[in-house]
Amino acid sequence: MSSRTPASGSTGYVEDVSPGRGTLPPRAWYASSDAASLSLNGGWRLRVSETADAEDDSFAEPGFDAGDWAEVTVPGHWVLQGHGAPVYTNHLYPFPVDPPHVPTENPTGDHLRLFDLPGDWPADGTAVLRFDGVESCARVWLNGTDIGEFKGSRLPHEFAVGALLKPAGNVLAVRVHQWSAGSYLEDQDQWWLPGIFRDVTLLHRPDGAAGDFFVHADYDHVTGEGTLRVDSAAGARVTVPELGVDVAAGEPVTLPVEPWTAETPRLYDGVLATAGERVPLRIGFRTVALDDGVIKVNGTPLLFKGVNRHEWHPRRGRALDLATMREDVLLMKRHNVNAVRTSHYPPHPAFLALCDEYGLWVIDECDLETHGFVEQDWRDNPVDDDRWTPALLDRAARMVERDKNHPSVVMWSLGNEAGTGRGLTAMADWIHGRDPSRPVHYEGDFGCRDTDVYSRMYLPHAEVERAGEGLDGGTHRRRGLPLILCEYGHAMGNGPGGLADYQRLFESYDRLQGGFVWEWIDHGVEHPALGYAYGGDFGEELHDGNFVCDGLVFPDRTPSPGLIEYKKVIEPVRIEPGDADGTVRVTNRYDFADLSPLEFVFSHQVDGLPTEERRLAVPSPAPGESAEVKLPAAPDGGGAEVQWTVRAVLAEDTPWAGRGHEVAWAQGTVTRRAPLPAATGARPAVDGDRITLGPAVFDARTGAPRTLCGVPVRDLRLDVWRATTDNDDGASWQTDTRYGPLWRELGLHRMRHRLEAVEADGDALTVRTRVAPAGREAGLRTAYRWTSDGGRVRLTVSVVPDGDWQVPLPRLGIRFGLPGATAEDSVRWFGGGGEAYPDTRAASRDLQWDARVGELQTPYVRPQENGARADVRWAETGGLRVDGEPEFWFTARPWTTEHLDAARHRTDLVPDGTVWVNLDHRQHGIGSQSCGPGPLPRYYLWPEPAEFSFVFSEPGDRPRG
Repeated sequence: MSSRTPASGSTGYVEDVSPGRGTLPPRAWYASSDAASLSLNGGWRLRVSETADAEDDSFAEPGFDAGDWAEVTVPGHWVLQGHGAPVYTNHLYPFPVDPPHVPTENPTGDHLRLFDLPGDWPADGTAVLRFDGVESCARVWLNGTDIGEFKGSRLPHEFAVGALLKPAGNVLAVRVHQWSAGSYLEDQDQWWLPGIFRDVTLLHRPDGAAGDFFVHADYDHVTGEGTLRVDSAAGARVTVPELGVDVAAGEPVTLPVEPWTAETPRLYDGVLATAGERVPLRIGFRTVALDDGVIKVNGTPLLFKGVNRHEWHPRRGRALDLATMREDVLLMKRHNVNAVRTSHYPPHPAFLALCDEYGLWVIDECDLETHGFVEQDWRDNPVDDDRWTPALLDRAARMVERDKNHPSVVMWSLGNEAGTGRGLTAMADWIHGRDPSRPVHYEGDFGCRDTDVYSRMYLPHAEVERAGEGLDGGTHRRRGLPLILCEYGHAMGNGPGGLADYQRLFESYDRLQGGFVWEWIDHGVEHPALGYAYGGDFGEELHDGNFVCDGLVFPDRTPSPGLIEYKKVIEPVRIEPGDADGTVRVTNRYDFADLSPLEFVFSHQVDGLPTEERRLAVPSPAPGESAEVKLPAAPDGGGAEVQWTVRAVLAEDTPWAGRGHEVAWAQGTVTRRAPLPAATGARPAVDGDRITLGPAVFDARTGAPRTLCGVPVRDLRLDVWRATTDNDDGASWQTDTRYGPLWRELGLHRMRHRLEAVEADGDALTVRTRVAPAGREAGLRTAYRWTSDGGRVRLTVSVVPDGDWQVPLPRLGIRFGLPGATAEDSVRWFGGGGEAYPDTRAASRDLQWDARVGELQTPYVRPQENGARADVRWAETGGLRVDGEPEFWFTARPWTTEHLDAARHRTDLVPDGTVWVNLDHRQHGIGSQSCGPGPLPRYYLWPEPAEFSFVFSEPGDRPRG
């Protein structure tokens, strides 16, 4: 055979739009109790070529010497194991759009695995070779015989290989092409990562094996009975010992059962026994129905509190192990997430088994997205081209058949961002016919011709409310369907903002059945020099930067502030001040469960310090119901601020969290703190180039403080700039105003400070300035008024806008440096404990806190504004205490905002020998405009007259009114 062949030759299958050749029909995924299996995961030999036809097929022959080939791990991606580099694009294809053709430069990995059969491998029956995931196209040989090829990267493919197996010396050869016709169907906003990235398994299929089967387990919420029927091969029997079931396959049986829900994931263990094997069943009884325009499970409407989940590991890419998948599920459960959309492909099958076991609603999404065709107004889109329909139907069937027996799967999704067309209609028709027990979802079908739900992405709050009121227009069919936000709350960098405002809408209108935050995890690639790499860090000629890092957890699966916020927003128990003084109202926001698994604990805080925690007796209201509870009497704070905290925690261990795990909490104020002292009496004294006022020393020429309470400070001045967040900057395609670019255009990142006067009159030192950007007329007239009582110094800042301001401000407050302080310096404060901004502050809990300066930094993959603490009454760091009136936003970092703004990776941030402190009167909101809407108008920081004060003193010196 020639070493190079034309496209119509041995590599013609690469550009063939068909799904493949030689594979067996799709079937249910299961692990047999007694049929043998052999994992072929582990070390494989690899040779990477630059083109699809660079090498001939001789490597597949027994006896081929691959001793000088590289060794890689399967499951895995060769580009994450030192052979080539990953590529990230959001929706643009990284090759010319010329379907079904792909570039001649087509990285191709030839994989070799030699294996022996175990000594006890059965001699009867046959065998199946199973690939659970290969990107994007594979051709397979066993012992020199070409057995076929396939496309559909994140779908299972099986080959019958029994006649080809030998007891020893088997040679499995797999040629994997990065690009193929199938790549046009897999444009899914993720890294393009070729390789055999899921399990490879040899399965013995004994005579009389189960083959395929379909578990139907419905639940009647009126009678409390379940009906079980398992469709399988003739002669098979189904037993469920706990229920006393022993029936022939295909025979229905109805009896009282406990239903399966995501809140109460009750599974019954059963067995499907055929002549050749026993297959374990995990049966969950539940019924999904579209009833009165609402999706109901077991007769109860659902409210999805979900996330979109790409599969990701920072070192292994999409090659996930069971422990990592379980970690995802446990993190979701512990943060009150109740649903997953498997964006944008079926996950590893083990993940769905975990969802069954621990309890998560699942929208199972097909391995389909053709988003790049939007650039040509969807011309030549494969989903509207009949030549591609067999491939689309193959993908739909492989998803449905593999996953149909999972009770957690409550909807099938046709795919994502693929426009509309005849192929999608064919998929929907096939799914409806094969499994009418589950609704069909697809976001791009705005007329809802093919789908059973009205699904949208990133709708602004106002449009969501109009839909809730039934005023969103559209077809008559659409208006009768529930609305789901399959993507909202874009969790890129600092954010997302506005989650609590969405949740209030979801809970107010029956038609609104919740949504799925985009997305679960940042897809940062672990990198020795950059920390985590993103698009462009591997020299891609076309990429979408850090748009691949938009998750609620960081690449190492550490929860971000966004996940902490989301947990609070969607908590299933609402605790609020009651109708009477000294009471709280406890509302059950579960869909199915009562509150009996929880216990409630209560404490008062005096100036942020908790008193002893005590049990609080709370009834167990039914879902949607409330109970009013009397709180214990508050202690006398003696002028201090007194608050209460009620927490709902697990009363016993559960499979997903231990006893005492906090599910929900709330705080309220009993007695507010006293006003800060005026701090007057001392008079400013001029001494050469210095002005002394109590324990403060100022520069006589500029009025700038040199020391406060003996602590050196530098560059104290009004500050309005923040290192723009991904949500400030927005997305280039958006038509709404994006304030991040406007702030830079206006010059808010380079404000100039003109000194107008330094006035040492009476008992005050007043410094007057005008703060404005170069080249613009608009400015901020600012007065700093300093007074002292001899032991403390009070600063009152007055700001009056000057000129025509057309944009809100990023922040408004003061900034100063503490020379010699470091990231290791301690910080104590009373106020909100975690990162918070005006529209991301639901999870901000008021207590006294302590941390190191370095611990106040949120490690976003692309550095940006972060780490603000809300509602701070006082803070201590660097030997200085600051009390605020009113409460303020506190930030401390070991580098300037300018350094933070210039950084592109965490490793760019190097401490500069000073801790920089921001004391902000107000902050602009965060929003979700990296892909969705910006902050709601009520979170804007428009320039307007403002006055705020700070009292500086030595640590431990608490001002009293």
